[in-house]
Formats: sequence, structure tokens, C-alpha cells
Amino acid sequence: MNGPVTLDRRQVLAGGGALIVSFSMSDAFAQEHAAAGAPKPPGSLAKSPYLDSWVRIDADGSITVFTGKAELGQGFKTAFQQIAAEELDVPFASLKVITADTHLTADEGYTAGSQSTQYSGTAIQNAAAQVRELLVVEAARRFNLPAENLRTQDGAVVAPDGQRLGYGDLVSDGMLHVQAQPKSKMKDPATYKVMGQPIPRVDIPAKVTGGAAYVQDMRLPGMVHARLVRPPSYGAQLTECDTASVEKLPGVVKVVRNGNFMAVAAKKEFQAIKAMRALAAAAKWSETARLPNQNDLLRVVTGLPSNDSVIFERSDLTVSGQRTLEAIFTRPYQSHGSIGPSCAIAQLSDGAMTVWTHTQGVYPDRQGIAEMLKVPLASVRLIHVEGSGCYGHNGADDAAADAALIARELPGIPVRVQWMREQEHAWEPFGPAMVTKLKASLDASGAIASWNFEVWSNTHSMRPGGAGSMLAGQHMAEPFAVPEPKPLPLPAGGGDRNAIPIYKFPNARVVHHFIPSMPVRISAMRALGAYHNVFSIESFMTELAELAGADPVEFRLKHLEDKRGRDVIERAAKEFGWQKGQKAPPDRGYGFAFARYKSLAAYCAIASEVEVNRETGRPRLVRAVAAVDSGQVVNPDGLTNQIEGAIMQSTSWTLYEAVTFDDTRITSVDWQTYPILRFDAVPDKIDVHIINRPGLPFLGSGETGQGPAAASVANALANATGKRLRDLPLTRKKIKDAIDA
Repeated sequence: MNGPVTLDRRQVLAGGGALIVSFSMSDAFAQEHAAAGAPKPPGSLAKSPYLDSWVRIDADGSITVFTGKAELGQGFKTAFQQIAAEELDVPFASLKVITADTHLTADEGYTAGSQSTQYSGTAIQNAAAQVRELLVVEAARRFNLPAENLRTQDGAVVAPDGQRLGYGDLVSDGMLHVQAQPKSKMKDPATYKVMGQPIPRVDIPAKVTGGAAYVQDMRLPGMVHARLVRPPSYGAQLTECDTASVEKLPGVVKVVRNGNFMAVAAKKEFQAIKAMRALAAAAKWSETARLPNQNDLLRVVTGLPSNDSVIFERSDLTVSGQRTLEAIFTRPYQSHGSIGPSCAIAQLSDGAMTVWTHTQGVYPDRQGIAEMLKVPLASVRLIHVEGSGCYGHNGADDAAADAALIARELPGIPVRVQWMREQEHAWEPFGPAMVTKLKASLDASGAIASWNFEVWSNTHSMRPGGAGSMLAGQHMAEPFAVPEPKPLPLPAGGGDRNAIPIYKFPNARVVHHFIPSMPVRISAMRALGAYHNVFSIESFMTELAELAGADPVEFRLKHLEDKRGRDVIERAAKEFGWQKGQKAPPDRGYGFAFARYKSLAAYCAIASEVEVNRETGRPRLVRAVAAVDSGQVVNPDGLTNQIEGAIMQSTSWTLYEAVTFDDTRITSVDWQTYPILRFDAVPDKIDVHIINRPGLPFLGSGETGQGPAAASVANALANATGKRLRDLPLTRKKIKDAIDA
């Protein structure tokens, strides 16, 4: 990235070729088709059906592909480029991909839930295929030949005698401004040249060479640097602040105060930091003790009022159990732990506010910022630029609102807001604490006869969509109310995501205890409730296997009918070298776990080997072997990256991470108080084995490894120590205490 993308709609239209218009008509299109019972176009085409919303071809033959999704490090920008290049029959390097921008791309909501390839990738694939067909039809008209006699190659339609018409010569103004059809004439996967290949990611070079890769790296002409002074705790009220001395500091351009929102802008970054510290020292706050006892989260979470619902029930009175096992698992509040604190740049120019941000939802965030500023939606533009680290709702949306609120006070001047480390850790929305209670019984044959699962959790999304979702909106003199927390609907779910097991049990009951009250600020974190639910289910499955005297892998296969799930389990076990009755080396243990993410996305099974220092309790993941089925694979290297990253991040959550607080303030505000996995704890080896399914739908895979990794590590720890730990994180102290008990 060499600075911001400044392409606007007028420039796009001036270049000729297809038009980028009519997003506002998409809902009417979808409603019309739904009312008529007609099949909808696939993926995100159902909501944004015009082909030129996705593919643009200019008169010079250059091709641009658009997606409303945000590249977060998943590698989908490379994958989407592969998809489009394949279906359009053009070289990979000959086209470019533009990601989420409220002036240029379709509204695809949030980039979340491992749905980018499933929905946006599917839309691009089908749009590209239909654009190719339109070009062939136009070439057939000009050649006066049947369309079936023509072929496409390297950005041109080729006749049997070798005559060629380039795509740029064939396209005309408005030609691609047509609604997508429900079905596309897709290429045969057997002929793929670009899809399925491990093409290097386009976003990596700048990241590994110190180039401009992130919004944190952006520098605009005349830009000023801003820093915030946050309240010291939730609900704190600013009672006094003399800003006069701060305003006189070198380089200070402006001190902004609006209720409990305070910031300072300066010409240079360190000047802003010094002014921020002076402003913080001048501020006096009134605080209230309002946080619960972090050492008693089981009682706290289960004691809060909840809305209870049975989300799954099956009964077979002919089957009864003889041996019963019960267990309780807990998860603390956890931070995203983004290595780079949140950042945004905003500029108010000619009455229009432009914000460059690493938000995961440019359209919802635009809505919240417009409401906060009390301006029309059309006067706010959000452009996604990658941020240095996040899967989920961290401080990105807040930073965007901060920048917009400050930029309003400095018309014409780009304002860069950079959070400090302690602000990110103290104020970002955390992953919710959770409690699960499980009870199951085995019949005479050792099979599971009954299964009971209960989960207590807050909502798992408080993402913007309104000004009250963002800190700036909450801290203003006329604050916006925090929206009412709501559960996320199944089948994907939130706190109940993956709570319904994929295994088949004759008797089963699953209860979701949704807790509206939020003691600390929470929102979406990678995998949502699936991380803890799969950790609980798959830990318990291994415990039940031990009770039955069965091998953990065989025990899972005994209860699983899904063929693709069985394939994944068997592949991971085979590649790990799993053997029935195996014994790990001294002070080491083996663990296994499996899940299908959301019970509708990718399948993943992970076998782990963990070592434990019995003198200190220190655990380390030595190696992990994963098998994954995410349908048709676009880029095997990108998919491998996702599973490797999921295993690493989940291992960090599982062994180290927990938000801490006293009765008033968040206390885990740096890397000492909020430890994460470090280089000396990195596994010796992670192997990822992909089961490709050519021609089958894309399945989301970005979060499929989180739950299985946690349970696999936990099961390996139990195997190594002979002691079962159920309260996350499984820290060195907890392991040592269990060994010594």
C-alpha cells in the first residue's frame, strides 16, 4: 500500500467500461425474487446482484474486482484475485482487487464468521463467470459465429481461426450493469490453472520488508497526530481539567474536549504523546467500584439474570445410561491482544468526512459515525485499510470514531489517531467469559446414551451500527446509549455457537443461558462461543472415552455419521501417527479434538503432542497435526496459514490469556499483565493436511481451528499429567498445583 486509495466514483466512471452503481436497488431485487419464489443468485450476489458491483473492465483491458469484505490477514484478497482470474481466463497479475469502501464496493456487512470466501468469494466467482459469458456472446455477435465455437484466453475471446478480441475492445458502457442470474456456467475444476495453486499472498511483501502495509503506516500531507485521554475506568466522570498549559506545549494544534471525551492533536507524534500525558495529569475523575470478583467468575457468570432457551432436544426412551460423568468448564474474559494498537485517519473536507480504518464493517461503522456527528450517511465515507492484528471487534471501530470526532474540529486537516498499548488493553471489547456444564451417561456398550449441555454467556457482538456502540459516542457530553445486547441467531449463533454437537446421541438436550448484563465491555472475538464450547465438548468426549475404556479417536468415530467429518478425523490421526493404546514419552502427552465450525462451515481435526515441565508446571505445545476440509480450495497455502494461525492463537488463549481487573479498573494493561504465547513457546512443527473438494462450495475456514486446538492441547495436558484441567487458561500455576495435589 502506497498511501490511501483515493479513487472515487467519478474517476471510475470516467475510465469507461462497466458502471459501479445501484447498490441501493439490491434489497428491492432480493425482496422481489423472494416474493416470487425465484431462486436467488449465489453468495453476496443475492443482496448486490449487479455484475458491475463485482467486476469492472476498462477500455484498455484492465480489470478490477470489488469486494465488500475487509482483508484482515486471512489472505482472501489473494484468493479473490485467483478466483476472478480463473473464471475470467486472465493472468493472476493482470487484475487488482479493491476491498471494503463505502463509495466503491457492495455492502457486505461485517467481515466475520469465516464467511468471506463463502459469500463474497462465491459472488466474485459467479459474477466473473457470467461476465465471461457476456463477453463471449458479444464476441460471437461480432465474429458472426456461434458462441460455443469461441474460447477465452489471456483476457481475450478467441475464434477457431485465431482471431482475437480483447475484453477491453468488447466491453461497452453499461454492458455489465445487468442483474446476475441464479446459475452460472462455471469452468470445470479439472481445467483450473490459477485456483488451487499456492500463489504467494499479495499483502505479504510490504509486511515483511517494513513497507507501508497497515493503516498505522499511513502518512498524508499536512497530517496531524492525535492522542486520547481515556477515563481511568468504566463509568468514570471527568470533574476537572485545566487545558490551558497543555495548549501552550510545543506543536500542539488543538485540545478537544466533549464531555468525558478528551484528545489532543499536535504536529508531530511525540509532541502529541507528551501533550497527552500532560493532559492526563491535569484531569481529575470520579470513579465508582462496579466490577465483579474476577476470582469467582463461575458464580458471577451463572448468578447473573439470564434468558434461557432449549436450543436442541432429542429423546429416545429405549436407550438408557449406566455410568454418568459431569463436568464444569470456564473461560475468562479474553483480549484480542492485537500486537499493533488501533489506529485511524480522518479528514473533513468540503463537508465530507473520510475515514481510513481497519474496521471489519465499513458500512455499519459509517452508520455509527454519521449518527454520532449528526450528518447524512452520504457525507461519510469509510475506506478499509489493513490493521496490524485483529480477528474480531477490537478498538478499530472506536479509533475510527475518535478520529472523526477530532477531525470535525480541524476542518481540512488529516488527523491520525493512534491508541496507546494500555488504552487498547483496557478499553477494547473483550471476548466474553463463559461457563459450560456437561453431563453424559454411557450405556452397557460404552456408547453415549444421554448428553446434557448448558452454556452461560453474554452476547458475542456489540459491533457498531449505532453511535452508542463506540466509545466516542458513549463519552460525549450528550452521550449515545449503548445498544441493547442481543443473542446472535442460530444456526451460526453466538454464545451457543457449536453448542449443538455434531455427534449423534439418542438422548440430548442443549440449553443456552443468554446473559444480557455485561460487567465489562465485550463483543466479537475470533470463533465467538465456538472456542469455549468446542473446548468443553471435545475435552468431555475424551473424558468419556476414558470412562468407556476406548481410544479417543475411535470413540469419536463411533458417534459420528458425517462422512466428511470422519474423513478429517481419520486423516489427522493417520498423519499424526495415532495408535490405539499409545504411550507418550515421559512428561509428554497426546491429545485429539475435532469440530465442524458452526456445524455448517469447515471441518477440522487436530492431534497434539504437549510437554510439561513437572518441576515448574510449564507447558509447551511440541507439535500439532491438523486435517481440514473447507470444500473447494482456492489457495492451499492461504488455507494452511489460517489453520496454523488458529492453532497458535488458540494455544495462546488456552495456556496464557485472561483479562484481569479489580473492583474498579481493568488491570491487564500490558504484555506483563496480559501474557501471550512467545517465541520460546512456539511449537517445533505444525502440519496441515488439506482434503480438497473440487467443485463443492467454499466453506469458511478462518476460525475452524480455534476450538479443536484448545481441546486437543487440553487433552494432551491431561494425558501428560494425569490431571484434568477445565478452567481456562491452563496456566503453569494451575498445572503445577494439579501435579502437586
